[in-house]
Amino acid sequence: MVERVKIDHVGHRGDGVCLDASEAIYVPYALGGETVEVDHAAGNHPDRRKLLAVDVASLERIEPFCPHFGVCGGCAIQHWAAGPYQAWKRNIVVETLAQAGLDCEVAPLVDAHGAGRRRITLHGRFSTHDILKVGFSAASSHDVIPIHRCPILDPALEGALDAAWALSEPLTSRMPVTKPLDIQVTATANGLDVDVRGSGPLPTAMVTALSRVAEQHRLARLTRHGELVLQRLPPTLQMGRAEVSLPPGSFLQATVAGEETLAALVAERIGKSKEILDLFCGVGPFALRLAEKARVAAYDNDAGAIAALAKAARAPGLKPIKAEPRDLFRRPLVPQELREFDAVVLDPPRHGAQAQALKLAASKVPVVVAVSCNVATFARDARLLIDGGYRIETVVPVDQFRHTPHVELVARFSR
Repeated sequence: MVERVKIDHVGHRGDGVCLDASEAIYVPYALGGETVEVDHAAGNHPDRRKLLAVDVASLERIEPFCPHFGVCGGCAIQHWAAGPYQAWKRNIVVETLAQAGLDCEVAPLVDAHGAGRRRITLHGRFSTHDILKVGFSAASSHDVIPIHRCPILDPALEGALDAAWALSEPLTSRMPVTKPLDIQVTATANGLDVDVRGSGPLPTAMVTALSRVAEQHRLARLTRHGELVLQRLPPTLQMGRAEVSLPPGSFLQATVAGEETLAALVAERIGKSKEILDLFCGVGPFALRLAEKARVAAYDNDAGAIAALAKAARAPGLKPIKAEPRDLFRRPLVPQELREFDAVVLDPPRHGAQAQALKLAASKVPVVVAVSCNVATFARDARLLIDGGYRIETVVPVDQFRHTPHVELVARFSR
């Protein structure tokens, strides 16, 4: 059924929100103040609508720069002018913290998109008509939208899409059409690092064929579920004074500017601390830079990342880094273990670090610097720290996932 509705504002997920009905309805790609024609969206979402036409456009509406926008699910917002978009993204942090009862200043949004994304996950599958599709998932769907060019990628990912297409063809031909192939590509100093997942065990002939593709596309490394297929050059990244050899499929900040911005904000808030604890440290984007001036202990449940950090920590000019694997969700550091540190960096995954925050709240650590990619779980964990006697200082929102509703932040807590 076609409806004509007035959009009130843009919600936290990037959808236009109509409040005229008995309950709110959500319209992707619509802006506040617009009058739009919509239809019921497919699927089990009675509160969502599909945008058919914009009858009265907002003055803030701009032309999207990507021909796939609105079909590909990678970007939610390319149709909004920069100024109001940035204000909206900062306001996500402001409103979420206010709703959680956290009284603190929120700084202006820091743009950390830089040259673009340096890591992506593409999907490949043959359709029921035996047509190969390689690209990103469609908006609100598991369909694969074929992509040959993506304008938000770092130039260092040049050739990533071509390589993904070439790798997908032999692999997906032997897979059921219902199961997509996942291809994670990371730009490194020595070329593209590719990890393929979803293919199942590979016969020798297939490994040989994939090795040939990797050579043709000059990949630094090709792995399958982390198992080495071919390595031409070690995939490495520079982090401060150290060179890190990446484990297959390892986590990284999405952009170079994002990593450098977050690391600079963390270092600024750590100040002159001399004994620093880095929790959920990954391969060491914070620890390796902080070790230029202080001793660091680093923990993460990813043993491969910890091994890479320990090796990188041997770089000249760094103070000692103790890197150990530990499941911080099941075995958070307790107050007795926290006594020797004068600052803690806390950078958990999206679901936060509730168990560790409880132990920090019971400790006497003078400074906690929290980094988060989920404002809601940050607010939950921040409340635990505040109830334990910490004071929250200015929160800095960071936008490295431009054109999406995802926002990161850095905050300092002090006793």
